[in-house]
Amino acid sequence: MISQVPHSMKITSYTGGIVQTNGYLVETPNGNFLIDAPEGVAEWIEGKGVRVDDVLLTHQHYDHVMDAAAMQAAGARLHAFAPYSKELTLEAAARAWGMPISVTPFEVDLLLEVDRPLVLAGLEIAMAHVPGHAADAVTFYLADSAVVFSGDTLFAGSIGRTDLPGGSTEQLLEGISRHLMTLPPETRVLSGHGSATTIGREALGNPYLE
Repeated sequence: MISQVPHSMKITSYTGGIVQTNGYLVETPNGNFLIDAPEGVAEWIEGKGVRVDDVLLTHQHYDHVMDAAAMQAAGARLHAFAPYSKELTLEAAARAWGMPISVTPFEVDLLLEVDRPLVLAGLEIAMAHVPGHAADAVTFYLADSAVVFSGDTLFAGSIGRTDLPGGSTEQLLEGISRHLMTLPPETRVLSGHGSATTIGREALGNPYLE
């Protein structure tokens, strides 16, 4: 998916890994950054010949960070809500489930301060900490472009699963209500899995939202 938005910004989506996880390349005249690092995205970006200076992690579940170390090795800075840990990536839990998941360790370069906007590539990005699916989950909202990167908090017609370690349905729904459903209805929602939607569409038809 390629879409043009204001300020000559281009968003291109990549989907890869065992659970078909979305990553989003944001290109601007002032620089480029990536939302999440699913498996295969580093090779995809290398093939495009694009320089990525920063990677913003919506959360550290394994499927969103499989290529985080590779992106870091290529020169990108990693931004996340919390330092890397095997608890956040679910590696420890996955082994208990019999899933041989292994994430190449990485070091978070910059911890996100969600109480103030982040400025990257000439864009102002508002952030919100929305736990419930993952303890370290963050959304990234570009008001000028009417786009929110929701990670695994909100999907088209669904919400993030809450039966994983640290999950809470009540906490997730409260965070979605406070931080996402208060955005303008035309705001496009680009999530960690599945197709794009809008806040207005989810307000009207998402069965998990009251």
